[in-house]
Amino acid sequence: MRCRECGARYNSAAHYRRRREALGKRVPIASQGGVCCVCLSAVPAHVDHCHETGRVRGVLCSSCNAALGQFKDQPDVMRRAAAYVEGNAWKPTLVAPGVYQLPS
Repeated sequence: MRCRECGARYNSAAHYRRRREALGKRVPIASQGGVCCVCLSAVPAHVDHCHETGRVRGVLCSSCNAALGQFKDQPDVMRRAAAYVEGNAWKPTLVAPGVYQLPS
């Protein structure tokens, strides 16, 4: 466990390391066409990475980065949100304990 000051230094160092990797050879913004990987319109400013592996996925705009954070990087939650926005209200059907199915 780190104290608050050491934790802030560590997190800042990790952030800048990921940013250097992303802006270097691994994920150059130019290869994304200079836009966010998700919305394809805004200027990317945040290096997105997998919180489990640390692997850099791309560079996102502030809004898309915040959205992924709110969804906690859970693809099933994002799919439900997309279905909801497309007008398919989610009416859960219990398939097994704790397992729900979207309507077809």
